Amino acid sequence: MGSTYAVAAAAVAFVGSHFLLSHPLRGRLVRALGEAGFLGAYSLVAVLTLGWMVMAYGKAPLSAPLWPVGNGLWAVVTAFMLIASILLMGSLIRNPAFPTGGRPGSLPEAARGVYAVTRHPMMWSFALWGLCHVAVFPVAKNIIVAAAIVVLALVGAALQDRKKERLQPDLWPAWESKTSYLPFAAIVAGRARLGGFGLHALLGGLVVWLVATWAHTPVTGRAAGIWHWL
Repeated sequence: MGSTYAVAAAAVAFVGSHFLLSHPLRGRLVRALGEAGFLGAYSLVAVLTLGWMVMAYGKAPLSAPLWPVGNGLWAVVTAFMLIASILLMGSLIRNPAFPTGGRPGSLPEAARGVYAVTRHPMMWSFALWGLCHVAVFPVAKNIIVAAAIVVLALVGAALQDRKKERLQPDLWPAWESKTSYLPFAAIVAGRARLGGFGLHALLGGLVVWLVATWAHTPVTGRAAGIWHWL
């Protein structure tokens, strides 16, 4: 049987290797291995550390929940997971944060849809996923894995801003001035307006939310989302 310490070690390796390879070590490794070689090494490390974390999670004992989880909390989490799904699907189209392959990027004139909510909708969707899973399954091994995802997403988003500022000094600061790192901050400040969500975000998010929460039962043995009450 595994232990919670193994889950923690694997989570640190997964998150730490991502940050090291994405930022301080990237330049030297690209020069040594070439772009393709670096991407191969990066992918291999990511797969190995993720696999280690998944296996450690599966072997770790199930501890007692840290707090009770009632229907009220389930309802809140279910709603937030729908928001996370919309952010995720909306982020797949015309995302200025995606790599440009070394080419100068082009940025929208105004932030609309999920980008009005936050300039890092994909990262915040992952963070919401992690926070929601902590809320409704507050056992030690799950808190560790979910917290790792939250840290990876939110710290990664902040580091991505710094990287984009360096690579696109004429573009990214202007995009930052129209958007916000924190969800809804730009809307509250009057720099962006809520609206303009495409069908890929709203309908796609709804479909992903329904399918992912339905799949919870056959995959984990625990019902999630609206299926918790059905």
